[in-house]
Amino acid sequence: MSRPAHLLNEDHALTRKQRRERARAERKALERAAVAGAARRTRMTQLAIVVSVVAAGIVAILIATAGSATVKKIAPETAAARSVDSGVATLLAGLPQNGNVLGRPTAPVTLEYFGDLECPVCRSFTVNALRPIIGKWVRGGQLRIEYHSLETATREPEVFKSQQVAALAAGQQQKMWNFIETFYHEQGEEDSGYVTEGYIQGIAKQVPGLNLTQWTSERNDPTLADQVESDAQAANAAGFNGTPAFLIGRSGGAMTKLEPSSFSQAAPFDEAIAKLAKS
Repeated sequence: MSRPAHLLNEDHALTRKQRRERARAERKALERAAVAGAARRTRMTQLAIVVSVVAAGIVAILIATAGSATVKKIAPETAAARSVDSGVATLLAGLPQNGNVLGRPTAPVTLEYFGDLECPVCRSFTVNALRPIIGKWVRGGQLRIEYHSLETATREPEVFKSQQVAALAAGQQQKMWNFIETFYHEQGEEDSGYVTEGYIQGIAKQVPGLNLTQWTSERNDPTLADQVESDAQAANAAGFNGTPAFLIGRSGGAMTKLEPSSFSQAAPFDEAIAKLAKS
């Protein structure tokens, strides 16, 4: 739906920081509305379900719909970390990576995924919808996915640049997707300040086969910081203010916005990918 002219003029007048703050406020309002809607639906079911089952249902619904539940930090080399590592390794096993790209270079369809590693809705998309998308379309050779950075949830620009550049540095060893998948699975509570240098290094230590000395050196490569800025400019040109955000199209061709009805289900993405794969 198009925005009124006076609102478009207002958007152009805002600084990037102001747009991020507006997007964060709008996203949190949507999350609160989702939780409230889930609570209302739960109250209706209480008429027909025993109290113990209802209590379990409330927990399940809130987790499924809110997408922003607190996730405890996981220390490297613990059982919980090894479980995450195993799941990520299984998901990505045998799939080609090249920098920020996951999938075969000959895949006919490209999905550009704009995300912030601290964005809880990005986490919900990554751990719910993205897994089957990778399993079906990327592993099947029909889809390649490009990950791009867009600051929305991370409050401090320098923290944002540091975490996103760290992911890109892992991509220099074809390990970016291992890094971002691990980060999202172990994401902490938004606005809690959990992303420290120690946290970033802890994620890197969980990436199997990552040469940490090389990774540390490549984090200082100015071209990686330039790539983060280039991603921001591309997102701005596409009119994106929030994350996750998506562009989709035939590889090498024009890209268009993909605005799925759900970020936690693969079905809306499956439909768009299937349509393009047949064209």
